Amino acid sequence: MKIEVIGKNGFIPTEAIRKYAEKKLDKVVSMFGDDTVEKIRVVTKVYSDHHKVEVTVIAKGKTIRAEVTEVDMYAAIDKSIDKLVSQIRRYKDKLNSHFEKEGIKNAFSSEFDAESLEKEMFATTLVKNKKIELIPLTADEAIVEMELAGHDFYVFLDKATNKTNVVYRRIDGDYAIIETE
Repeated sequence: MKIEVIGKNGFIPTEAIRKYAEKKLDKVVSMFGDDTVEKIRVVTKVYSDHHKVEVTVIAKGKTIRAEVTEVDMYAAIDKSIDKLVSQIRRYKDKLNSHFEKEGIKNAFSSEFDAESLEKEMFATTLVKNKKIELIPLTADEAIVEMELAGHDFYVFLDKATNKTNVVYRRIDGDYAIIETE
């Protein structure tokens, strides 16, 4: 397992911040197991009035992400770890109560972050280009993956039709699928 603590916006994390983040991440790793977590990336950013911490955990094909803004860097690390732990617990409970497949039950990850629904963004330019690997999934599995990633949509390859589909969360909280022909 690799833990990477980096800084952005001209900020270089001190050794104390690195050790603090690694110590706090032990809690997240213990929830998964040492052999499950492949990589953890902690991005620290400093702005004039706040600090931002983004934590991404990659564990056997599952990705969990938490992003927190706080006045203090250490408080931002603490809250991001708390957010990840909460997401893992909620998701694990959901898997145990909703899915009976043993393979799905063994994958722990984050649940969709409701706070992201409240954020309104109006984009005018393309700022990021992301490449993904299409994985054959059922619609239910795609919804779970979407919630794990913390996004409001997820692109996947339908197992039954072998076509590219998009599942998304509607404003009313329900899910919908866009099927391609």
